[in-house]
Amino acid sequence: MVQLLLFVAVLGALIVPPVHAAPEAPWFGSWQLNPARSTPRAEPSPYRKVTIRIEPWRDGLKVTYDMVGVRGGVTHMEWTGAMDGRESAVQGVDYLMTNAYRRIDDRSYEILVKTDGRPVARAVATVPPDGTTLTVVTTERDAQGRSSTTTAVYERR
Repeated sequence: MVQLLLFVAVLGALIVPPVHAAPEAPWFGSWQLNPARSTPRAEPSPYRKVTIRIEPWRDGLKVTYDMVGVRGGVTHMEWTGAMDGRESAVQGVDYLMTNAYRRIDDRSYEILVKTDGRPVARAVATVPPDGTTLTVVTTERDAQGRSSTTTAVYERR
């Protein structure tokens, strides 16, 4: 019996991944929008609650948005992408939308957004050293070429 337990312990030690894995990026986690610290895209905002979950995925990330409307409807969107600048399709929208991710530094990354193959926005997501907020500054360009910038501040949940 002791030999069996020893065998299981040794086998378990061989299967467990090494502890020296790379540290997780600071943007991984669950975040909730703080509307008071953000500039909405529309006044009034169509959402009363917005949460984001950003998780490790292969060589990049998986992003899940859940937005609760002011009248209670829920919008769910998700996408995955590597930090290689290649476009990845967004799921949960009624049109062709892609995001392309590129790491800027250890605390921030860039997202290039296209709709139907046309560039429509550039966003930079940044987490400060204390890790308590995720700030996303987005510059959008509408069909007439007008530019606008919004800031969304999310707090770690």
